[in-house]
Amino acid sequence: MNKTIRRTSVFVLLLVLALLGRATWVQAYEGKALADDKNNRRKTIAQYAQPLGNIVVAGSPVTGSKRTEGSDLDYRRTYEDGELYAAVTGYSSQAYGATQLEGIYADVLDGTDYRLKNPLDAVTRTQQKPGTVVTTIDPDVQKAAYRALGDTKGAAVALDPATGRVLAMVSTPSYDPSKIAGTTDGDAWKALLADEDKPLVNRALRQPLPPGSTFKLVVAAAALEDGLYGSVDTATESPDPYTLPNTRTVLKNENASAPCEDATIRTALRYSCNNVFAKMAADLGQDKVKAMAEKFGFNDDELDVPVRAYASGYPSGMDEAQTALTGIGQFDVTATPLQMAMVSAAIANDGRLAPPHMVSEVVDSDGDPLTRFEDGGGERIVSSSTAGQLRSAMRTVVEEGTGTNAAVRGAEVGGKTGTAQHGENNSKTPYAWFTSYAKDPSTGKQVAVAVLIEDSGAARSEVSGNGLAAPVAQKMMAAALK
Repeated sequence: MNKTIRRTSVFVLLLVLALLGRATWVQAYEGKALADDKNNRRKTIAQYAQPLGNIVVAGSPVTGSKRTEGSDLDYRRTYEDGELYAAVTGYSSQAYGATQLEGIYADVLDGTDYRLKNPLDAVTRTQQKPGTVVTTIDPDVQKAAYRALGDTKGAAVALDPATGRVLAMVSTPSYDPSKIAGTTDGDAWKALLADEDKPLVNRALRQPLPPGSTFKLVVAAAALEDGLYGSVDTATESPDPYTLPNTRTVLKNENASAPCEDATIRTALRYSCNNVFAKMAADLGQDKVKAMAEKFGFNDDELDVPVRAYASGYPSGMDEAQTALTGIGQFDVTATPLQMAMVSAAIANDGRLAPPHMVSEVVDSDGDPLTRFEDGGGERIVSSSTAGQLRSAMRTVVEEGTGTNAAVRGAEVGGKTGTAQHGENNSKTPYAWFTSYAKDPSTGKQVAVAVLIEDSGAARSEVSGNGLAAPVAQKMMAAALK
């Protein structure tokens, strides 16, 4: 063979091999990255090429799809009672992506998840029928929370203490995801982004704020578990007034006439005595309080329900005075409503914290499960004895103390109020908190709840956990137990 032809043949062969190698590399290694690229229009076209799968509440879909006109995106997402369930579903928008359950399970809901395909589909690239996301939400509890929160800026979460199921998750003000589901909803999107009340923020999961006196339950648990005090009816060593360690700052109680000097834990929870729990936190030290807080879920930056919740925080590196302030849920302590519901849930569940989850299963178009979330289980947070004592003290709060607005007829109810200061020199309107549990002795039903009122529009003097948050919790608990 001519030498020149031979060299040319070898060169051409090398070019062919290079092309084959590159094609193999793209398909085998870069295919997924290219498919998932936000600028890949084909991915969006495939996502909306057929009706999306549904998110289901109590056996009924709260989502849907409708045919579009004049677009290469054949279907767009619709929502039933969109504002009611927005904190659960999130949104699926042709222009702005997807959040919450819509985002986490986007591949299942649009039929592109590999688990929906059989081997032949994988070869032919046939898009399968979408799957379904089945939630744990109880519509009655969800509606009770949403209606009770009304026009306030706030959030509420309800859990089944024994199973960890999320029965309700509400954030207000809410929004209708249907209004931003298409490609021509720019004005609605801009209005949501410009809204000072931030309706797109899920306050139930993703806005940790100072929990105020609700955190006293964590401090009380630490004191009982540590043996600092033998029971909730043991007198504490708590001067009133109490001066923060190594300072001249006197910590006052909201009720100046309350019997807070050397009060028992029961009495201190009943009257929400700041001096008792600040002194208790200082006596325990930050390491012991932090350890107990972390058992309940604080400082966990991987809490998935399955939506990722922002970590509630208990700080480190404090002096004694700062540690004392954490005892009343101030300084740098932060919590989400989910976190404070977890505290009450663990106490209600005899000291064991069942992992919270708001999805029971994800299924394919035939109803066969792709993913299941187990109920119950979890770790022991405090002893059965400590949990029982705290429940008893929390009942005193509702029956005789600062949480009377949470009482549910015929049910055992225990709770804790909280009013958290914020702003420079506490200049802004306080946050109102309430966390509680309720049990129906006749049916065995139970529920744990946390409510945050970030801003109700009420005057500063009218803000209290019992006045603003406890009535919301009461309606939620009554709905869960009926």
